[in-house]
Amino acid sequence: MTDTGSSTRTPEEPPGSPFGPDSQFHRFFNDPRWALAVVRATVLEAAHPQIGAALIDNSTFVTHPWRRLRNTLVSLQRMFGTDDDVRRREAARLNRMHARLSGTDERSRPYDAMDPEVRAWVVATLFESSVTMCRLSGQPLEPAAMEQLYAEFRAFLVVLGDQAGHLPPTVQEFWPYYDRVVAQELENTEALRIILYRLFDHLPAPPLLGGLPTVWAAGRALAGPAIGAITVASLPEPFRRRAGLPEIPGAQTLMQSAYMAAGLARFLPEGWLQTDYLTNLMSLSEDSDDPRYATVTALRARMKRAGAFVRLVAPLAAQRGPAGAAEPRRSADQFFAEVLDQTGDGFLDWPDLAAMARESASRLDLDEPAETRLYTAYADWWRELQTALDADGDGRVSREEYAAAVPSLAGPALIRVAEVLFDVTDADGDQFIDAGEYRALFRTGFGRTVAGAEARCSRSAFVKDFLSFMAGRRYSTAYDPLLTDA
Repeated sequence: MTDTGSSTRTPEEPPGSPFGPDSQFHRFFNDPRWALAVVRATVLEAAHPQIGAALIDNSTFVTHPWRRLRNTLVSLQRMFGTDDDVRRREAARLNRMHARLSGTDERSRPYDAMDPEVRAWVVATLFESSVTMCRLSGQPLEPAAMEQLYAEFRAFLVVLGDQAGHLPPTVQEFWPYYDRVVAQELENTEALRIILYRLFDHLPAPPLLGGLPTVWAAGRALAGPAIGAITVASLPEPFRRRAGLPEIPGAQTLMQSAYMAAGLARFLPEGWLQTDYLTNLMSLSEDSDDPRYATVTALRARMKRAGAFVRLVAPLAAQRGPAGAAEPRRSADQFFAEVLDQTGDGFLDWPDLAAMARESASRLDLDEPAETRLYTAYADWWRELQTALDADGDGRVSREEYAAAVPSLAGPALIRVAEVLFDVTDADGDQFIDAGEYRALFRTGFGRTVAGAEARCSRSAFVKDFLSFMAGRRYSTAYDPLLTDA
């Protein structure tokens, strides 16, 4: 996560500002109901044909859902925080990212993530789902609070550079707009079906629970279908009918109970639930030297004992533990699935490498020139891979093509990727990466010094280590959290 606190802080926004601690959004951010609302909003976004197609072609939400959730929360914090500079920088980053997402869907319809109507719909789903979560939990928003929240989301669009007019000017005019999009534009897209019927049922464990596959699988078997049923039951009824989403008996009662139960969190002492704290905690890896990891070690031991009991009662298929725990090397098939195929579609193509570039650029909070250099290096590497591995000329590399060739991926273009990563990580330009700079690159919660390099890593050592991971297919406590964690 980018440490926005390192930026020069501006005075807190005045009362009534659309951003900062007095905003309605700020009050919702640590609300447990927000988790249900975000899932619901994501489903409504995925039902839009343009957004759904962009998700299928470019997103890592299937293979790395926790990473995507964490990045989304970090982005929202930056946008709705008190620092204007951080907000402008994040808006510019989002615009650069979205400008790279365009193409055609399976019906040859174009999609463009910079389409202002599409961006307005994303914001509309967040607003409407926030209002709905309050209503379903028995705490409907007062008209003034709803007006303020709507003004905040319209201001969000303006910061992104879009005209506020892409959303109606008032809440009263918003609801006919929302009903029209739901009735005329939303579809039962592939992305929607994956979220509802695959993602929830096969959700990978977050890094903190990666070593407890049995416990996680047992919990997911109960929670996955319940989350799916709650989400479907909360969607607009006209869309549910038109999309043919199943009406599960008791789902409405379950949904209302879940929202009401989450709403009871208002009785907890202030500060007990912190979304960013919980998200960062779930992202801790086993090699973390974060003090919080020592606190949860005992809990993990108890959960492992519980997992052993579960295996005795209901044996589950064998699952691989955390990276590096038992296997020093991956097979070619594992490397393809866990590292190269970032989007999880069974093929290696440009969106997979773009996802690697996007993750690194976001973690480092790169400015435009450095980000462009990184994307260019990854694009050169993709062309090199395509030339070497795409045997049938279909513009992508299949798992079989990769396994048949089993090549060394460490060509000149991959070396340039490593060189760019070194340059943007070496913040002080002394041609060495110290421990602090190293942790800045691999910011997933663990904090390691550079093994075997006396807390300093030279350019040649850095490049060698990166190439060894990408070509040698060995597990790495540094690169695995960046590129393989869910």
